[in-house]
Amino acid sequence: MSDTSLSIGRIGDLANPTRFLALAGRLLPWLAGLTLLVAVIGLWMSFEAPEDYQQGATIRIMFIHVPSAWLAMMCYTVMAASAIGTLVWRHPLADVSARAAAPIGAAFTVLALVTGSLWGKPMWGTWWVWDARLTSVFVLLLMYLGLIALQRAMDDPTKSARLSAILILVGFINIPIIKFSVDWWNTLHQPASVVRLDGPTIHPSMLYPLLVMAVAFTLLFFTLHLAAMRNEIWRRRVAALRRQVARQAA
Repeated sequence: MSDTSLSIGRIGDLANPTRFLALAGRLLPWLAGLTLLVAVIGLWMSFEAPEDYQQGATIRIMFIHVPSAWLAMMCYTVMAASAIGTLVWRHPLADVSARAAAPIGAAFTVLALVTGSLWGKPMWGTWWVWDARLTSVFVLLLMYLGLIALQRAMDDPTKSARLSAILILVGFINIPIIKFSVDWWNTLHQPASVVRLDGPTIHPSMLYPLLVMAVAFTLLFFTLHLAAMRNEIWRRRVAALRRQVARQAA
């Protein structure tokens, strides 16, 4: 058997919910421990970073706000990939992944909006402005909440999965709008300062803590996502057992 066939076989094994549950059970403690370690290091580096010469200590909000905003978009990107898996390959865990990711993405989006408001008040003199970046992120939150409501409102899991996948892919157009809004329109929000063609514009003393916090937030997302997927599989199994008992009782 070729190496390619073995790799495909291993990937196919993960489509089995029982094997996925076993793998998740082994990975979660290590992933949670690594998340905690990196988060502690990132927080220590964030407090050790110097204050900004203009913004002062309020610059430290950046170490929470920016990773939250990144993860809000990354989480929706994961949902979009899961939606493709649902519609194209009908992977049995694709809808589980999308359903589990939606509340996590909504939480990161709320955190990004709240910390952004806390940062914006001393910098802009107001808690909120309807500029392109803030408005598009607020639309992202509404999309998350709408998908959560839709998934919980429909009783048919097959129809819910397909409809949710279609809406997720349609809504994905908002992700590049969020990313490039500061370049396409004149907004109060500062332009990109980390992911740039000409390199980051942030001083290394602030850039390195920011990147470590971004890694910590990413690990936190995968930890929460893996745990949520495991819970969703168990929830579906319990629901299936209840339906079976109800049919037998009838």
